[in-house]
Amino acid sequence: MIKSTSDMSGHSHYSTIKRAKEANDQQRGKIFSKFAREIGIVVREGGGADPAFNYKLRMVLDKARAANMPKDNIERAISKSATGAALERILYEGFGPGNISVIVDAATDNKNRTSQEIKNLFERGGGKLAGTGAVSFNFENKGLLLVQKDTKPDEQMLKMIDLGVEDMDETSDGFEVYTQQDKLYEVKGELEKAGFTITSAELYMKPKVFQTVTSSDDAKKAMVFIDLLNDHDDVSNVFSNLDVPDNLL
Repeated sequence: MIKSTSDMSGHSHYSTIKRAKEANDQQRGKIFSKFAREIGIVVREGGGADPAFNYKLRMVLDKARAANMPKDNIERAISKSATGAALERILYEGFGPGNISVIVDAATDNKNRTSQEIKNLFERGGGKLAGTGAVSFNFENKGLLLVQKDTKPDEQMLKMIDLGVEDMDETSDGFEVYTQQDKLYEVKGELEKAGFTITSAELYMKPKVFQTVTSSDDAKKAMVFIDLLNDHDDVSNVFSNLDVPDNLL
């Protein structure tokens, strides 16, 4: 589904807001630890330690390198994935301030501890942890590319449509292009070949319906809540249907 400039250009989804925040994050050690855990998970889940045959690993490695994770740390994480403690991936579902829907993607070697801590974070942040299926029906697994906007966004949009892009949102500072997960790098290559600048590529849980906050107070509470969850050591990703009008940022 293509959303026009008038629909979304004055709005930011949390996927975009999160990247702006990560660019200024000084907690490098914590970020690298999260990447190391994610590398371990995708090596076990996605088909081995060769990124040429494991697109999930390739994506995590690209993100780790973009965050300047040292090569030795990356290689150590890949090696450790075969011998280290087995991590279990768990998805938590619930609601946050402003009735936003939230999915927390976590990896842990102690499910009971992590589950209790995530529940406590939901309560502390003004949200409520819910059961499996409570919000996941509103999300679908996608690949997400963030495409840099130039001075002629309408022409960019038409060009991407000509290239076969069928699912795209325009936000205030770029385009969110959605793909099938296993087609993420294929689409990325086609767009780069056509001259587009890709600022991020990742696996994503895309909301079918977004929840737009209507006040700066609600926007702040929702973003603080999501940051609180993201800051937990066991949390790999937080997905939400938060939509923030730019005048509230």
